[in-house]
Amino acid sequence: MKGAHKLRIGIIGAGGIVRQKHLPALQALPQVEVVAVCNSHEETARQVAAEFHIPQVVDEWAEMIERTDLDIIWIGTPPVLHAPLTISALESGKHVFCQARMAMNLAEAREMLATAQARPQQVTMLCPAPHGMRGDLFFQKLLRDGYAGEPWHFRLQALSGQFSDPLAPAHWRQRTELSGHNILSVGIYAEVLERWLGSPRRLHAQMKVSVPKRQNYVVHVPDLVQVFGQWAGGLAGSLEWSGVAQFAPDETLTIYGRDGTLVYNFTQDKIFGARRGDTALQELAIPPELERSWTVERDFVEAVRQGGYPEPSFETGVKYMEFTEALNRSARGGHAIELPLP
Repeated sequence: MKGAHKLRIGIIGAGGIVRQKHLPALQALPQVEVVAVCNSHEETARQVAAEFHIPQVVDEWAEMIERTDLDIIWIGTPPVLHAPLTISALESGKHVFCQARMAMNLAEAREMLATAQARPQQVTMLCPAPHGMRGDLFFQKLLRDGYAGEPWHFRLQALSGQFSDPLAPAHWRQRTELSGHNILSVGIYAEVLERWLGSPRRLHAQMKVSVPKRQNYVVHVPDLVQVFGQWAGGLAGSLEWSGVAQFAPDETLTIYGRDGTLVYNFTQDKIFGARRGDTALQELAIPPELERSWTVERDFVEAVRQGGYPEPSFETGVKYMEFTEALNRSARGGHAIELPLP
C-alpha cells in the first residue's frame, strides 16, 4: 500500500498496553490516523477517545470491521476475541495487528494463520514479547559465536507474586473463558526461547492451581507450571513459572554450556556471562548497535506501506501456541508430549 494518504486505523479493545504503548506510538507517526475506538463498555471507549482525541466511538466490533474507510484493525482485546476479530477483519480486506497471546488455543491460531495465508496482500502481525527485547540481537550473537560453548542444559525461572493474594478476585488472565489455554507468561517465554534456542522436541509438564476458588469463581488456569523439556542437539531445559511466589527472585534464563554460562536477566534487562577460568559471572555490556528498542507500531505501519512480513508473524504465534498446547496436554495426561503436534 504505497502512497501518500494516511492509513486509517480502528482500535478494538483499548486495554492497558493499547493506552500505554500502542496509541501514543501510533499517534506519533505522521502517516497514520486513529479514527475510531470500540471497547467492551461504551463509557470506557468514550474515555479513551477523549484522552487520545479519537474522533469516533463505535459500539459494536462488527460495525467497526465492516467499515469501508478503514485500512487497519488494531486488536487489543483478551484472547477470547482474537480469532473471530482477526478472521472477520481479514475477510473484510483489512490489515490486522493483534495483541498477544495469539488465540485461545492452537486450533484457533492455526485458523487465523490459514486465513492470513489465503490473503498474502494483507499484512498481519502479533504484538511482540517485550521480555529480552533490549538485548535480543546481542544474546543471539553470543549464542551463535559459542560464548558458552556447546549448550548442555538451561534453566528458565519466571516467578512472581501477582496472584499470591488468596482473597483477590480472579484476574481476567485467570479466567479460562477469556484466556483459553494461555497460562501466566508461558507463551511469552515460549516466543523468546523459540528465537534463541529453537523449537522443543519433547515437553513434560505438571501444573497446579494454588487458589482454586476466588470470590465464588472456580479457577482452572494454573498459577504454577513446572516443565522438563528436550531441544535439538540433546539440549535439556528445566522451566518454571509461578504467579504465587512471594519475594520471588529475578526472572532469568541461564544457559550452561561446555565452556561457560550465559544468563539473561529479564527483570534487570541485562546479560551476564562467565567462561571457564573466570571466577564469577560479570555483566556483558550490550553494544549500542545491537540494542533493540520498542518500535512495534512503526514496524507494522512500515510493512503495510512498503510490504513485508513483520515479526512476530502468525507463523511465530502458532509455534508458541503449540508450546502452550503441549504443556496443557502433558499436564492433563500425565506424560511427555512429542513435538511438533499433528
